[in-house]
Amino acid sequence: MTGKGGTGKTTVAAALALALAGEGRRTLLVEVEGRQGIAQLFETEPLPYEERKIAVSHGGGEVYALAIDAERALLDYLQMFYKLGSAGRALKRLGAIDFATTIAPGLRDVLLTGKACEAVRRRDKHQRPVYDAVVMDAPPTGRITRFLGVNEEVAGLAKVGPVHNQAQAVMRVLKSPETAVHLVTLLEEMPVQETVDGLAELRAAGLPTGALVVNMVRPSLPGEEHLDAAGERTADLARAFARAGLGGARRGGHAERLVAPLLAQGREHAERVRLESGLRAELHAQNAPVRELGLLGEGVELAGLYRLSTELREQWP
Repeated sequence: MTGKGGTGKTTVAAALALALAGEGRRTLLVEVEGRQGIAQLFETEPLPYEERKIAVSHGGGEVYALAIDAERALLDYLQMFYKLGSAGRALKRLGAIDFATTIAPGLRDVLLTGKACEAVRRRDKHQRPVYDAVVMDAPPTGRITRFLGVNEEVAGLAKVGPVHNQAQAVMRVLKSPETAVHLVTLLEEMPVQETVDGLAELRAAGLPTGALVVNMVRPSLPGEEHLDAAGERTADLARAFARAGLGGARRGGHAERLVAPLLAQGREHAERVRLESGLRAELHAQNAPVRELGLLGEGVELAGLYRLSTELREQWP
């Protein structure tokens, strides 16, 4: 799950994990940016570098969560392929691990995607997938293509050996039909433009794209279709207000004074409705499924997350 900053991609990723659990699935929700946004949404302690159950659904599914730390992932990697053990921990004490992941941002991305893909590939003793689904709260749209494609670059640089093999295995997962990159947006010009650009970049890179999720959609109001015509009937509106007890009907009365500012607000709202309609049409023209999630008026908390997950289950086959 990716999206421009401020569009609510973490919230949508969490809601998607709950929606999958609502169908009885065992789901892993992964965070890679170190913000502990998942812990805040689920009102739990900061996530450690281990998979922890954070929610159980009425549908019988479970949501586990993991905050991937690049330093710990590198230690895992060194132990897995080079059996460094205590030597790897010594490197961490010396600051070498932090140094390596800081000077080589590509290495950090390899470690983060690699850990998530390991969870996808993991099997239990009966050779069944440990998780039915893995949902990643990924970096923003502006760098999602490079983040997901960095393993391909690494595989090209390292022609043989465990680094090459690991990068190739990760790219097989990321480019498989099992994977989809969903983009979260708002019905605003900049987020929509960034979504359209990001979608084009992902497709050009051969990465599988999924749905465009329009978040925080405001409900339509009764009578919106009449807003443009209302300005032509100022006197009628004033009389209607007067009949409703909102002031006298005489010229200059209280009811008439109410009309002008209300019509100004109405015109602003009508303009907003037209803008959103155009942006919605632009998203539907991208040849991708479009899903819409309503605005949570009371803010995002657990009850709101479950409500969004219900909306997603209703819209998402």
